[in-house]
Amino acid sequence: MNNLSVGNLLRRPEAGAFLGLFGVLAFFIIFGSAKFLEPAGAASWLNVAANLGIVALPIGLLMIAGDLDISIGAMIPAGSMTVAIISGYYGFPIWLGMLGSIGIGLIVGLTNGYLVVRTAVPSLIVTLGTLFAVQGLMLGVSVLVTGTTSVALTADPWAKFLFGQFLFGSFQVIIVWWIAITALFVFFIHFSPYGNWVFAMGGDRGSARNAGIPTAGLTIILFVLSSTSASFVGMCQAILFNSAQVSGGMTFIFNAIISVVVGGVLLTGGFGSVIGIFFGTITFAVVNQGIYFTTFDRNWSSLIIGVMLLIAVLMNNTFRHMALTYSPKKK
Repeated sequence: MNNLSVGNLLRRPEAGAFLGLFGVLAFFIIFGSAKFLEPAGAASWLNVAANLGIVALPIGLLMIAGDLDISIGAMIPAGSMTVAIISGYYGFPIWLGMLGSIGIGLIVGLTNGYLVVRTAVPSLIVTLGTLFAVQGLMLGVSVLVTGTTSVALTADPWAKFLFGQFLFGSFQVIIVWWIAITALFVFFIHFSPYGNWVFAMGGDRGSARNAGIPTAGLTIILFVLSSTSASFVGMCQAILFNSAQVSGGMTFIFNAIISVVVGGVLLTGGFGSVIGIFFGTITFAVVNQGIYFTTFDRNWSSLIIGVMLLIAVLMNNTFRHMALTYSPKKK
């Protein structure tokens, strides 16, 4: 491989994310047990990566476009509680409860996108408001309707098969959905005109609008993707575990952002890739779960996780800087 090819590879947004993933895998292979890569061990971090990855992908696209959605922290329990209340508490068909879960994601996504587009309020503030609003709504409705904050759910066999089963005894079926959704996002961002529009919005939204890109409509679509993805994950969790709770979901906010940043997406927008987000999500999941396969004191787990994630981000930034300043030698 010549110097030009190496330079082109380093310029890829996912280059640093891949190297970071390779580094953390090597660390846990050296300091952990062999069980880390065995099916049961791999399932522990792949299950985490799949649930987080479905949420991180649209969050990454929003960040590339220069926006952010933190209302996902409320949308995951909202998706869970909606399907549980409709199909578990009231006994309506499971497909109706699932439509309700996706529907609430659609409504919140449209609300977030409309407010961001029609007002001058930053997306962080808008989605912070909807985060607390949806949390309060779910808590109030759950207590008012069911008298509790936890609702049982027994899904039909077909729904269990598609959204809530364990493959080979350990792997959640949502892993398949994660891979399929990633493939769709790869096509959307890297092989269709809409991807260039997203990057253009993150680079300079005003210039993108002047160039004829429908920035308002695309922004709303991205927020809808974010909310519906989060409610979809919540729905799958309710079907898998046969219950839903009002609490939970808040950790997804920071975990998704960390995964996206580790995956090479700039907080300032305009730079990143779907494959990088995919690798970044796996990196976070490996670091998060890999500590339990080592002999390290669990009291130090948060410190080790934080340091390793920081190293992964620094590696990402270092290789991105090398890529941007790289120039092949002239013969």
